[in-house]
This record gives sequence, structure tokens and C-alpha cells, in this order.
Amino acid sequence: MNDDGGPAFPTEQAATDTAFFPRSQGMSLRDYFAAAALQGYLASMDYEDSTTFAEYAQSAYDQADAMITERAK
Repeated sequence: MNDDGGPAFPTEQAATDTAFFPRSQGMSLRDYFAAAALQGYLASMDYEDSTTFAEYAQSAYDQADAMITERAK
């Protein structure tokens, strides 16, 4: 299992707030980094290229993992 970097946008929440706003971690930092990388890949993709969307997605998560590793240093 890859380190997901924790929540991307953590918030403090009082215990009394959970009745109206259930606690949620939301997306992980890994997902956030991958989404940002994927945006860049897709914005600059060459439609003549044979790269599949699945390959772009894998590359985005590889980039996210590298960013989390570098961030931990």
C-alpha cells in the first residue's frame, strides 16, 4: 500500500458539529497530487499518441507517489 499522504484538506471539527456535518477525511493528498498531474498530462496530450487514459492515470499516480516521497524528506 502506498503512503497516501493523509488528507488533502484537513479540518478541525468540534465533536458537537458531527450531528450536522459527519466527519470525513475527503480525498487523500495522493489523490490530489494525482489529479493535478493528470490535468497536466491531459492538457498537453497529443491525440495522435497511442497512450491510453489508463496509462495516463497510472503515470499520474506514479508522479503523486514521487511527490509524496520527496515531500517526506
